[in-house]
Formats: sequence, C-alpha cells, structure tokens
Amino acid sequence: MKNKTSAYEGLQENIRKLKTPEIEVWENQYADKDYTINLDVPEFTCICPKTGLPDFAVIRIEYSPDKLCVELKSFKLYTIFFRGVGIFHEHLINKILEDFVSAVNPRRFKISGTFNPRGGITTTVTAEYKKK
Repeated sequence: MKNKTSAYEGLQENIRKLKTPEIEVWENQYADKDYTINLDVPEFTCICPKTGLPDFAVIRIEYSPDKLCVELKSFKLYTIFFRGVGIFHEHLINKILEDFVSAVNPRRFKISGTFNPRGGITTTVTAEYKKK
C-alpha cells in the first residue's frame, strides 16, 4: 500500500520552536521534602490545526518540585496562550512538558490531556519526565 500525503502535512513543522509565554517560578523552601503538587486546568482550549475550530480539554499535571515551584498566575497565562494556537493534541502535551520542565526543573512531572470527543473519539495524551 502506498503512503498518502496527509492533508495535515506541514501544519506543525515549527511547533517545537513556538515562542510561548514565560513560566515563572519561586524558590521552594521545602526542597528537602519529597511531595507532590497537582494542577488541573478544566477549561483548556486550543485550535484544531486542520479545521480552525476550538478543541476543549482537561489538562492534569502532577509534579514533585525540587528547588523551584511554578508560579500559578504565570502558568495560567501560559495556558491561555494556546487558545489561539493550532496544535495537535500530542504536540500540545509534549510542548507543555518541555516548557514546564525547562522552567521548573522538577524531580518528576506527569501531564495528561483529555480532549473532548471529536468525531465520536475522545483523545487522552499522557507524557512523563523524571530527573536522572
């Protein structure tokens, strides 16, 4: 069977270079403790890169901080940025993971995005990071 060229080809070529708002941090005074922080973004929106229609999702983050913790207002502004971005679900979750880990440098990080059904299919994408 011959591979078809996808109608999505070229839509996500520069997604890893996408300039996103800064995620601010603050110093963790309990870096000697191993604990977990959970963040839920229940009304996340981005854009389908093919149709231009909005995608709705619940984003769930679980991380164990090391020396830094995420500043929540800056993270909220970071998530709002995606309202106007056409991005595949899989790319979105990995982009958030990369940006968060780069800013916060946590001991471990797990992100899950559950996207509302499109065409009768609910998509859930999960990615994880663990400091070596």
